Amino acid sequence: MDWDSDIIKTVTWLGTMTNLESKQKLAERIASKVMHGEIIGVGSGSTSYLALLAIAQRIKSEDLHIKAIPTSVEIVLTCCKMGIPITNLYQNRPDWYFDSADEVDPNNFLIKGRGGAMFKEKLIMSASRRNYIIVDDSKLVEKVGSKFPVPVEVFPDALMNVEAGLKKLGANEISLRPAQGKDGPIISENGNLILDVRFDNIDKDKENKIKCITGVIECGLFQNQLVEIIVA
Repeated sequence: MDWDSDIIKTVTWLGTMTNLESKQKLAERIASKVMHGEIIGVGSGSTSYLALLAIAQRIKSEDLHIKAIPTSVEIVLTCCKMGIPITNLYQNRPDWYFDSADEVDPNNFLIKGRGGAMFKEKLIMSASRRNYIIVDDSKLVEKVGSKFPVPVEVFPDALMNVEAGLKKLGANEISLRPAQGKDGPIISENGNLILDVRFDNIDKDKENKIKCITGVIECGLFQNQLVEIIVA
């Protein structure tokens, strides 16, 4: 017997949505790409949430059959509410993946991870055959790191070791990201801590250098992924 869940019925986006008109246009463009029978990786954040709503509408109106691989709890819950079947990387490889970004530079280097799901996002992106990053023009920068710090997901016991390693890489500001709505730091989708790190210079090998520090689970600097950028 299925759950009769009032929680699922009331799932909605709780955060503030900026640039709503642009995000809705991006959502419609992504939804138009969906084809019958595809496996789609779904990123986190408000733009991905809107795109999922648009995809759900196509599923309903066109009897479209797809499966989704979500990157976060809120996207899992949204899929459940909308009746979108969920799968995982044990069972399926994504035909394509879509997500938003906090920054995109001319090299298609990205900063992501403001939502704390960077490990799953990068994992599914790496597994996917094609990747679409959907952004409005406010996210375009000359060089990544000019607006946002680099999120670094850290195994809790390794916090001090990772801090020392980041300083050796030239970090000039390191802060433990605080939670909202609870005391203490934010906890990532995988139960880890997140450091927000600023560098004077982010060279083309910075992602790999950060990930070589023992205790780093993942970082929100995306320099080694093939992506297509879709701008509203």
